[in-house]
Amino acid sequence: MKMSLAQLAPELGDKDKNIEKIADAVKNSESDMVVFGELFLTGYMCRDNHPKLAETLDGDSVNRIKKIAQEHDAHIVFGMPERDTEVAGQIYNSSVLVYPDGRVERYRKLHLANFGPFEEHLYFTRGVELPVFETRLGKIGMLICFDCFFPEVSKIYALKGADVLVCISASPSATRIFFEKIIVARALENTTFFTYTNLVGTELNMVFWGGNTVIGPRGDEKAKGEYFDEGIVTCELDLKELNVAREYRPTIRETRMELFNELKNLLAGDVRNGLVDSGEY
Repeated sequence: MKMSLAQLAPELGDKDKNIEKIADAVKNSESDMVVFGELFLTGYMCRDNHPKLAETLDGDSVNRIKKIAQEHDAHIVFGMPERDTEVAGQIYNSSVLVYPDGRVERYRKLHLANFGPFEEHLYFTRGVELPVFETRLGKIGMLICFDCFFPEVSKIYALKGADVLVCISASPSATRIFFEKIIVARALENTTFFTYTNLVGTELNMVFWGGNTVIGPRGDEKAKGEYFDEGIVTCELDLKELNVAREYRPTIRETRMELFNELKNLLAGDVRNGLVDSGEY
């Protein structure tokens, strides 16, 4: 199956122009799935405008993107600020999956970045679920940027049967070296494909580096985008490679599930001692 990763610079706060960019990229790629970066619908550095720009999954923007997916028979993945339909004023940093038949699914970012130049806790609520979605490219699990640095996220997806881990990102240039190492590790240790789609361009004090990448289940680089320039990275994914990788390094088969209970107990102790945030423990 053919997958395209669009490393584009969104127009900050201009959803109409960004939907036009989505439409052009999907049309020109002719792929089974086209992926866009974190918060691509609005741009990342909207700050206090996030609540005003946020929409629900049945809002105008998603409905327009549904039409694009249907017209081009493509899956589309993109980031957006998602408004909660039940809790007033609550929004999420979400990765949205639109199917060719118009169905819509989403993943809400679990690990919000709140250090250095990042202020996500000021605007977003943490997600609590790790859903796996069936697509023409196999079963996919979705991550957003900082989620990559928590190996348990990718491991849980792999244990749930994910074939491809789809990460969307808004990573500034100073963090490039970390992401280029971590995404290879996530693919190799879980014997899954790992795709990384980053923004490019400059938003306020952020300069995004692009570098969209597809990593195979044995840690090999399948495709790589340029740094700092707009473009589309396209790659054919052959899920048969998963069988070879998992025979060669059976990390899923040999995962010790009892260690997750030990991790949970350790975290519960750290919560009591005030070392970590309580989250859902």
